[in-house]
Amino acid sequence: MASEWETALKNAAGKVAQYVNDVATLTVETRLVEIGAAGSVDFDKAAPAARTIIKLDGDSEAAIPMRKNDAGVLEMDTVLFDLHQQNVNTAIEYRARMLSALLEAIRSTRG
Repeated sequence: MASEWETALKNAAGKVAQYVNDVATLTVETRLVEIGAAGSVDFDKAAPAARTIIKLDGDSEAAIPMRKNDAGVLEMDTVLFDLHQQNVNTAIEYRARMLSALLEAIRSTRG
């Protein structure tokens, strides 16, 4: 019986460790795809348009959508950036809820 309990604890600890590893880096990528003349869309040809990486320790990096205007100056594509930022905020909120649930589960097993 004790060995079953130890195995269950090791399995649970392994799953928690894997989950913590998975949430250590949050990557949000917004992709774009061109709509064809007949309204068809080939999602396999979607290309990255913006990406944000946020690490659990607070380090982050972002690649934002830019395009050249008629004068050749780079300008941010604000519509695409706003959509990407909404995706980032949703992912951050989801990760926070999942971490909170994990911590609550750990607390409830202690006592």
